[in-house]
Amino acid sequence: MVRKIGDYLIRDWQITDAAALARHANNRKIWLNLRDAFPYPYRLQDAHAFIARVTELNPATVFAIATPSEAIGSIGLMPGRDVHRCSAEMGYWLAEPFWGKGIMTLAVKCLTHYAITELKMLRVHAAPYTSNPASAKVLAKAGYRCEGILRSSAVKEGRVLDQFLYSCIADKHPPASLRSSDRRRGQVTF
Repeated sequence: MVRKIGDYLIRDWQITDAAALARHANNRKIWLNLRDAFPYPYRLQDAHAFIARVTELNPATVFAIATPSEAIGSIGLMPGRDVHRCSAEMGYWLAEPFWGKGIMTLAVKCLTHYAITELKMLRVHAAPYTSNPASAKVLAKAGYRCEGILRSSAVKEGRVLDQFLYSCIADKHPPASLRSSDRRRGQVTF
């Protein structure tokens, strides 16, 4: 998959992304807002293992966020199983030099559109820590609604954390509404 979002891309991961991935992901500020499965320090071998794993996914659900020259982040879906098979959890991170530029909001809109139209998901949700209000703001700007707070739902670095629960429901946010305004401005290309 390749989708243009403003001056950036959402595209498949490539083994040649390993060095940029290791460089950008090796950031404690990023790690503090992600699950423990995301290693810190983040080494080149971690990048190679991650890329090998996600390039085998079928259908593809994890993508690089990139400039024309390098990967600068990641965004992906974790599809549910059994009775949750039509739902997916979204996760994402972006290299610190690119924070605050609106890139992630466009990326979330783009991947939500993909989840609903191509993967036929009925619901996409995300659960950022309440200590990460910037991530909650991204979701709200992307059209997600806050369903509440999951109290004492995670433990990170020995601290018990609450999480916001944000969701986008296909019938509440049909695919056209996720792209029409950005498409008119030329920011998202499907």
